Amino acid sequence: MKKKLKGDMRKELTELRCFKVVKSNEIIQKSRFDLHVQEQKIILYLISKIKPEDMELKEHTFEIQDFCRICGLDETSGANYNYIKNTLKGLRDKSIWITLDNGSETTLAWIDYVTMHPNSGKVTIKINDMMKPYLLQLRDHFTQYELLYILAMKSQYSLRLYELLKSYEYQKKKTFDIDELKKLLSAENYGLFADFKKRALNTAVHEINALSDINVTYELIKESRKFTKIEFSIKLKTDTKERLVTWAKIDKVIAPEEETWYERVYNEKPDV
Repeated sequence: MKKKLKGDMRKELTELRCFKVVKSNEIIQKSRFDLHVQEQKIILYLISKIKPEDMELKEHTFEIQDFCRICGLDETSGANYNYIKNTLKGLRDKSIWITLDNGSETTLAWIDYVTMHPNSGKVTIKINDMMKPYLLQLRDHFTQYELLYILAMKSQYSLRLYELLKSYEYQKKKTFDIDELKKLLSAENYGLFADFKKRALNTAVHEINALSDINVTYELIKESRKFTKIEFSIKLKTDTKERLVTWAKIDKVIAPEEETWYERVYNEKPDV
C-alpha cells in the first residue's frame, strides 16, 4: 500500500517545487564550477526563493525536513541531516569561475555563511552578494525554469547541461567545441571521448528528455577524422500529454512511495 500525503501538504510541496529559478545567461553560459548533484540542487533551491521585487540577496531560513521533502529525500532519516550539513559545508568552501566581458576570469563564492539550528532542525543560508548582478532585477538576457525540472535528475552533468541548453532554447540549436563543453560540465576527467559520451553526455541527454520541459538531440561533427564539435537541437515540450507524462516521471523519482494521479488515471506506471 503506497503512502499518500495529506492534501494540504501535497499542495504546498507542489507549489514549492514550481517556484521559478531565474539566472542571467552570463552566469549560465560563461561560468565553470564543479558541484555534485545535491550541491547544485541546494543552490537552485535558494535561488528559487528570490522574489522578482527583491533588491538585495536575503538570508533564508528553512527546515531541512522541508528541503528533503521537496527533493525527494527521506525527511525522517537523521543521516540526511548530517548529509545536508556536510553538503552545505562543502558548498560554502567552493567557488565559481566566471568569464567577464573583457575576457578576464574571476572567482565568486556561492555562499556567505551557513548556520545550522539543530534544536529546530533548521538552517540559515546567505547567498554571496557578488552574485547580485546575476540573480536580481534581471530585465533581459536571462533564463528561467521551474525548480521541478531539476529535482529528479541524478547526474551532476544533467543539471548543468539542462541549464546551458535551456539558456539557448530560443536559438533552437547550439554548437559547442567538445573540449569547451567538457570544461563547462566539469567533465575534463574523461580523456577518451567514448567515456565522456557514455558517462556524461548520453546520461545527461536521457535525463533531460525524460525529466525536464525540453527535448534535446545532438549530432557529432568530425574534423580530420576526429570528433571536435557537437550540435544540439533543443525543443520545448508543448504537447500536453508529453508534459503530463514528464511530470509523472518526476513524481516517480522524488516520491516513489506515493501513487501519482497519472497511475490512477492511466492505470500504468510512467517509464523513467
